[in-house]
This record gives sequence, C-alpha cells and structure tokens, in this order.
Amino acid sequence: MRYLGSKTIETDRLILKAQTMEEQYYLWSVLMNPDVNKYFLTVSKKYAEKLKDWNKQEEYYKEEIKHAKDSNIFRWSVFLKETGQCIGRVSCHPASDENNEINNPSIRGVGWYIDPKFKGNGYGNEAAQAMMDYMFNECEIDEIRTGAAIENPASWIIMEKFGFIRLDKTKMVEYTYLDEPVEDYQYFITREMYLENKKRVKK
Repeated sequence: MRYLGSKTIETDRLILKAQTMEEQYYLWSVLMNPDVNKYFLTVSKKYAEKLKDWNKQEEYYKEEIKHAKDSNIFRWSVFLKETGQCIGRVSCHPASDENNEINNPSIRGVGWYIDPKFKGNGYGNEAAQAMMDYMFNECEIDEIRTGAAIENPASWIIMEKFGFIRLDKTKMVEYTYLDEPVEDYQYFITREMYLENKKRVKK
C-alpha cells in the first residue's frame, strides 16, 4: 500500500479533511450521544466513564492531533461544503485478526459516524464512499474487513450496498456502552471487488 495520509477529499457536497483540534469537542459531543456510540465504540468498558469527561479526553485528542497529518494516519473530519459545518468523522485503520493482532497493513478496517441531526441526507454514504475510493485507488490497499451489529441494519445495509461480502461466521463484540456482547455480521471486500461493484452501480 501507499502511505499518503489523510489527504483532503472533496465530493459533491462534502469536504473530508485531516482532523484538527478545532472540531474535536463537537465530534466528541456527537460520539457521546447514545444513538451514535451504541454500535460504534468498542473501547474497553473500564474507560467508559473517562470517555464521558471532556477534560480528560481533551488531553487525549491533543496528542492524537499531533499525528493527524502523519503519512500512516487515515482519519478525517467531515464538513458540509456549502456551510463549512463539521458533521462527523470517517477513518480507515489497520485491521486485526481473531487474536487482535495486526497482520497486514494493506488489510484495513473502517469506521464512520455522522451527527444524527444530519441523518437522512446520505452524507454517511457519501463520506464513506469517498474515503474508500481514496484508500483503494490512491493508497492501493488490498482489502477492507469490518463488521456491524446484526441488530443495527442501518450499518450493514450500507456495507452490502457497497458490495461487501458477508461471511458465514458471526462474531460476538463487546460495545463500550452496552451491557451484554452483541452478535456482529462480518464483512470483507477486496480492491477488485469494490471497483467492479462501482462499475455495476454506474450502469
């Protein structure tokens, strides 16, 4: 793969930019919305209360932002092109195997969330597609592996729309703010599969 970092990406309605400290409080407040973090956060439960404290999280974000433009970081804040309003975040990170070990930097995981106030406009789809286009075409990654809670069809329907293949095997996942582990569908898509699916969709 090519390590090109979080290059600015524009779509018809959105601009994806490398993260800055300026929008982190807003993004944190969106992430603390139960409707957003319910099926998104998988940080160890021992950090659950700390995550809710901006004063503690601010220091974490300050350290993270120091590396926002490093060539091996692929994490963007999503802005509306028309107004400049930040509405969410997308990322593409190294994938892990069953033992949570990173075994191939060209096999990536993905994640995204959009402020619920802007749901229903297709912004999540648009941002996710722009990010995956960049990762497959310019960064030349080989594959994306990801998952989604079975009881969260809004997430896995998007993956299937993009051409992801659902594996027969599911996985039990502990989400940070859910009391019990949740069963997740597991998905993958290769670069060739993704690009071929885009061709079919355009026809």
